[in-house]
Amino acid sequence: MEGISLEELQLAARNHGMPLEALRYPVTPVGLHYLLIHYDVPVVEPDGWRLTISGERELELSLDDLRSRPAAEHTVTMECAGNGRARLEPRPVSQPWILEAVGTARWRGTPLRPLLEEAGFDGPVEVLFTGLDRGVEGGEEQSFQRALPLEEALRDEVLLAYEMNGAPLPPQHGFPLRMVVPGWYGMTSVKWLSRIEFLDEPFAGYQQSWSYRVRQTEDEEGEPLQRMQPRSLLVPPGIPEFFTRERTVRAGEVQLEGRAWSGHAPVAAVEVSDDGGATWSDAKLEPAGEPWAWRGFTYRWEAKPGEYVLCSRTRDEAGNEQPVEPPWNLGGYANNAVQTVRVVVTA
Repeated sequence: MEGISLEELQLAARNHGMPLEALRYPVTPVGLHYLLIHYDVPVVEPDGWRLTISGERELELSLDDLRSRPAAEHTVTMECAGNGRARLEPRPVSQPWILEAVGTARWRGTPLRPLLEEAGFDGPVEVLFTGLDRGVEGGEEQSFQRALPLEEALRDEVLLAYEMNGAPLPPQHGFPLRMVVPGWYGMTSVKWLSRIEFLDEPFAGYQQSWSYRVRQTEDEEGEPLQRMQPRSLLVPPGIPEFFTRERTVRAGEVQLEGRAWSGHAPVAAVEVSDDGGATWSDAKLEPAGEPWAWRGFTYRWEAKPGEYVLCSRTRDEAGNEQPVEPPWNLGGYANNAVQTVRVVVTA
């Protein structure tokens, strides 16, 4: 990673990833869950806050109103679309994620669909979600906004969440209310939600028409990012060297462990390699849990003295598989190439 800029370091200081050893937790502790804040964390007074839903009828709902409605809770793995960006060459300049922009939480809230139906709609194309965070991006002053196709917004599992891991949302994760859209990259789960409205044509705002699109050049329209690509991550074994993070492991049987997920379909298999991806062996999958949460895996590795490059890769039930080499694109999005962990085994 050459020539990292002060601006990238500023972003890295504000936005933190999940330490890979935290993959051991089925549900990520709140303080270890990855965090991306586009602009500033708004200070919201809950008593005065309202959610407005503009349809055939306009609804204005307080936090107490939302809490009084039927509730649901889902355990959901959420990943930033830029995860893996810093591993691309040439490196796209933005938030310099390596691998850690992921986490799994228990989100509790009220399902979105009944509220949309209560507001009423007649043939919209998309549903637009607006957060309270404001900033300048691409030379444009804006609130953070993202839209979903109507059929996606009406999925039963899409939540307006007010709790994370059994407690009220912390400020940095969207207090008092945020979207949770299982299976999609994290930018879709708008935080500090303030307004929902129906659109008769596709949303053309910055975060939809320019950002979060896979393109090779600035002249291309690009393909919009939606569901998370399959990925697996190993808990780095042994102990780390402070600066390089290279691992040292004692010779003998080592149980490797990790997590795998996909936004397209359930995880079907995970394989592990100790030679940088030249050969692969099947890992053991843990029993499947909730449909939108990552799945654990283990592999018993006979570690002999020497130097190794550990990798894992996953395949989902739709046939999508992690590539060994990263696919480059201008924004550094959806890089789900296999993780590599350098390990020295000592006698």
